[in-house]
Amino acid sequence: MTQQEMIEKIVKTLDAKKAENIRAIGVKDLTILADCFIIANGSSTTQTRTLADEVEFQLSQLGAEPKRRESDSGNTWIILDYSDVIVHIFYKETRNFYQLEKLWADGEQLDISGYLD
Repeated sequence: MTQQEMIEKIVKTLDAKKAENIRAIGVKDLTILADCFIIANGSSTTQTRTLADEVEFQLSQLGAEPKRRESDSGNTWIILDYSDVIVHIFYKETRNFYQLEKLWADGEQLDISGYLD
């Protein structure tokens, strides 16, 4: 699976499960952590966990397993690390607190509009 195919699958999966405010930021020129961050939020901690579980399930069906999955105990943030693509899923208030979009504002805002319904 190419990186672009992975980004498309992640965005489509998040969108299908009603994730809010999905963003993809190209960060390959800014950090060695990854080439792309995908950021989304759920409206509850249950939805946040469900979003992460569904992304992990859908990618595993295609043979991609995360190198790491991290979260806090309350499921207010979950990170799925697929090496070149890192998925950040937050509870809405937690996303507002961390403001990753501001932290990575110099990154390239990737056009994902074609993947959203």
